[in-house]
Amino acid sequence: MVDLAYTETQRMLMDVTREFIAREIPKHRVREIDDGLEGFSAELWAKMAQIGLPGMAVRESYGGTASSLMDYAMVFEALGEGAVPSPLLSSAFAVYLLDELGAGTPGLFEKIARGDQLVVVALTEVDYGWGIGNLATYAEAVRGGFSLRGTKAFVPYAHVADELLVVANTAAGVSVFRVPTNELEIRRQSGWLGEPVCEVDLAGVTIPRVGLVGEQGAAWPAIERSMDKVAALLCAYMLGGAQRVTDMAIDYSKTRQAFGVPIGTFQRVQDLVVSALNDSDAIRWSTYEALWKLDESRSDASLAVSMAKAIASEAFPRACESAHYVHAGIGMDLDYGLTHHTKRSRFYSLHLGDVNHHKQRMAQMLGL
Repeated sequence: MVDLAYTETQRMLMDVTREFIAREIPKHRVREIDDGLEGFSAELWAKMAQIGLPGMAVRESYGGTASSLMDYAMVFEALGEGAVPSPLLSSAFAVYLLDELGAGTPGLFEKIARGDQLVVVALTEVDYGWGIGNLATYAEAVRGGFSLRGTKAFVPYAHVADELLVVANTAAGVSVFRVPTNELEIRRQSGWLGEPVCEVDLAGVTIPRVGLVGEQGAAWPAIERSMDKVAALLCAYMLGGAQRVTDMAIDYSKTRQAFGVPIGTFQRVQDLVVSALNDSDAIRWSTYEALWKLDESRSDASLAVSMAKAIASEAFPRACESAHYVHAGIGMDLDYGLTHHTKRSRFYSLHLGDVNHHKQRMAQMLGL
């Protein structure tokens, strides 16, 4: 039986991250970054690197700390509580993918761990989806390298990244290519988004053969294994957000009065609070189970990840909705902080696979 109680290390990681958030990124700063031209703070990212957060995904021999996923999840849960905008998840995805492909160089990993190099994965396209069937980008072998054609869309932080790991079809199958962003046309997409995403035009881009990451045509299993890891970490972030909006609803129900009594004495308000609490607990236990199974290399770890992500994709937006009903008008005040979580709940319910994607994936794994 798995023991899901926090270890001393995990409590320390969560406490340190919470202290960092309280000091460096209060809720008014979250709004400033979200509303900024780039949706990104280089200063904040540098400070996150100084306390070692990007390096937690990197092997110790390459300058990182090689933290377990469960330990790393404590950081993401705390970041979710603060609705912190950062490319940490995107950076982790790139590190895990490079590691799975056995193709990252020590120098590159060390730069990523220090925060000197930002690498993100460019997977999704206009026909949005996270399966192999949604992949239309193609890399054609030419003399000395590969010529890319296609358009990537909804790529997080591509506009501030140094390199992209572009996932593309080739004659041999799905492959990954390292592409410097200074050679690309990148446009930030607009909308009510949880983090900045971009459209990347790959037409006419040619890269040398050394830009191929790992073995040509053999990348998809490594991509799926990497996505499992970052999807579980994303669920931890969503858990932090769901728990925070639940706590906000509870606190508000105790202090806001109507007809001379706290609104928390009204049964409908109690129902909404209980619903949000149940949703956050559902995310918590399914996420912790998935993280444990990944760390233990259990054969059913991918199934547990899809279960957790399907639950989180429904429960996080629903918890935010319940919190908004409890707060009523004040919840829509952009300075109050609830909307920071609400827009992230909408975005992250789709990111790395929505409910339908993960339910279909579970059905396939179960042979249904």
